[in-house]
Amino acid sequence: MGRGVRFFFQIPSNCDVHSRLGGRAFLVGQGSPPPHTVKKWLVRLIVLAALVGGGLALRWTVLAPEPTRVTVTPAERGRVEATVANSKAGTVRARRRAKLSPGTSGIVTELAVERGQRAAAGDLLLRLDDETQKAQLALSDRALDVSIATHASSCIAAERALRELERNRKLATEGRVSVDYLDELENAHELAVAQCKVAAAEVEHSRAAVAVAQAQLNKTELRAPFDAVIAEVSVELGEWVTPSVPLMAAPDLIDAIDPSSLYISAPIDEVEAARLAPGKVVRVTIDSHPGQTFAGHIVKIAPYVLDVEQQNRTVEVEVELEDDALAASLLPGTSADVDIVLDTKEDALRVPAFALLDGERVFVVEDGQLVERQVQVGLKSWEWIEVRGGLAVGEAVVVSFDANDLEAGEQVVVEGEEGAQ
Repeated sequence: MGRGVRFFFQIPSNCDVHSRLGGRAFLVGQGSPPPHTVKKWLVRLIVLAALVGGGLALRWTVLAPEPTRVTVTPAERGRVEATVANSKAGTVRARRRAKLSPGTSGIVTELAVERGQRAAAGDLLLRLDDETQKAQLALSDRALDVSIATHASSCIAAERALRELERNRKLATEGRVSVDYLDELENAHELAVAQCKVAAAEVEHSRAAVAVAQAQLNKTELRAPFDAVIAEVSVELGEWVTPSVPLMAAPDLIDAIDPSSLYISAPIDEVEAARLAPGKVVRVTIDSHPGQTFAGHIVKIAPYVLDVEQQNRTVEVEVELEDDALAASLLPGTSADVDIVLDTKEDALRVPAFALLDGERVFVVEDGQLVERQVQVGLKSWEWIEVRGGLAVGEAVVVSFDANDLEAGEQVVVEGEEGAQ
């Protein structure tokens, strides 16, 4: 062999070749071991190299782990809103809601409404037995008639006394009537005038008694205080009812709700209080209308923070829906959620909110590999996040739900792309 290629072999001591060659090391090409020995070891080395190379090839091909499947969406431009949501479920309430009961005791003789029925302001809802009250009113009316007649009689007597006094005064100037008799006539006139005034007061007293009797009769009727929907009727015909007395509340008989006064009361975390204002746009979701979103606006913000033990401190906001017909159809007590729009930016670079990972970073896919990007975040909502830096329009952002378990540098395959299984 030429001197340019040299192989060095160290024969192990437990090898037959070692025993035959005396344990010496040889340089091939320098004329030491027999050619057939060198050839044998060359074959072994080639086989070993083939096995190692085949194993590596299998590791990189057949036995290589499958790339992770990911879902991506391109970073795009569009509208982003900064919103705040209620910290716990809001509730549909009514500004005008009256729980009614009559102002006197009695037996229910007429029930004019049922649950769910509409009633106009002033409509009869319930009537109690009113025989006693009607009798008292009739008695008061007759007493008034007597008082009026007495007043008329007294005033006629006073007028007659006045005429008699004037006639005798003329006679007194002629000396035909004594002074004492004239004094008696003057006293009689004054007494008659006083009696007329007393009778007039009696008339007013009788009229007041009639008003009292009428008021007592009116208490036997329960009427709608406003246009209302009857939410509950808690009494039956023939039952005895009693009004509330101090320190002891009686059960309400009829629950009336004004459907035009419905609104949504929602608690908002106190940290957002400074950013709230009447007129702010609100998106409302209502449990009774799943999958739908309704427009509304803030009409009132509580002037204090609600501090309830073992609960977050919150500010109550009142929201009215833009659709009056829809609002009137809601049932008070229904759960509702609100998203208050605090700020809006058009044509912002945005990604879905769930694409943002801890530490304000996202994964993008470049040439089948995951690349981690730090981004600068702007406005945020439950749906979109504004990206002010770190991304370009069209870059493939990973939105897989298990993105937090991925690592930068991983080989991935994008779901839906050609070749994905």
